[in-house]
Amino acid sequence: MLKRLEATKERLQEIDEELLKEDVMKDMKKFRDLSKERSNLAPIVDNYEKYLKITSDLKDAEVMSQDSDPEISQFGKDEHKRLLDDEEKLVEETKILLLPKDPNDDKNIIVEIRGAVGGDEANIFAGDLFRMYVRYAEHMGYKIQMIDEYPCEAGGYSLVSFMIKGEGAYSRLKFESGSHRVQRVPKTEASGRIHTSTATVLVMPEVEEIEVEINMNDVQVDTYHSQGAGGQNVNKTESAVRMTHIPTGVVVACQTEKSQIQNREICLQMLRAKIYAMRQEEQEAKIGNERRLKIGTGERSEKIRTYNYPQNRITDHRIGFTVQKLDRVMEGELDEILDALIHYDQEMKMLGEQE
Repeated sequence: MLKRLEATKERLQEIDEELLKEDVMKDMKKFRDLSKERSNLAPIVDNYEKYLKITSDLKDAEVMSQDSDPEISQFGKDEHKRLLDDEEKLVEETKILLLPKDPNDDKNIIVEIRGAVGGDEANIFAGDLFRMYVRYAEHMGYKIQMIDEYPCEAGGYSLVSFMIKGEGAYSRLKFESGSHRVQRVPKTEASGRIHTSTATVLVMPEVEEIEVEINMNDVQVDTYHSQGAGGQNVNKTESAVRMTHIPTGVVVACQTEKSQIQNREICLQMLRAKIYAMRQEEQEAKIGNERRLKIGTGERSEKIRTYNYPQNRITDHRIGFTVQKLDRVMEGELDEILDALIHYDQEMKMLGEQE
């Protein structure tokens, strides 16, 4: 680990020198990439320098603990113990920082929620999940941009898609993809029986044009009248856009903007994100299950979580994590669950590195 830390320190010095060069400052992409790499390496180097300071202080404390003066000796022993504790915490923290970073972690995300099994109740639950993520985004200072929505008369949505914009959005919410199950008494249930329904969530990182190149000759573009709330624009102009990527069969749509041009741009963003997600899944399948993320980030069929309303309980089945705070979680207080998922993922990655 010390060799890696020393190499990281040298790389940080190289980047600092590069960033001062005139040709680099003129090349915005290279400057941005180097700045991003620097921001990732700086905390590691900072910890390395703290570690070197602690090892030096430990030697001094060892000398003090052997002093003939009892007070100085005791102080040295106490200081030695404190420094060892600090060193242990610092080493664990540094191990996490050294784990391979997901290149998508800092990106905005596109979220798609669908009512699945359970009819009206599934769609109502899809609406509840949408509200939960919006509340969480507000808590984090993220911005929401609607993409497409199909509201249902009984409430909720058969489909709602939206973008969450903010630094680290993908790192926080990437493990939300999958099937979410709700257990509760529906408003439409006269006998008071508990029903089980599901909604699926798909979380995708926003992808730049250079990462996924789309040949527009392979894309069928349809325009149609937008539906639902939208003022004078509704059913008057063909502002809504649907795109079908013929080679993959991926279909996306957007009707939230008044301008067809804006809806086309959002559709292209979604198309890139979905094709990118498909390619990632294909690569992971080739690598094999033993090297895939133990939590998973994309299987819609995977039942990941149960929301039990009668017992105010929420359980994430992937890591066996349960809290009796369903009411607060549905108000956007997701951090406890998300932190547990991220911590588990880090532990699995560290075990993989040790192997």
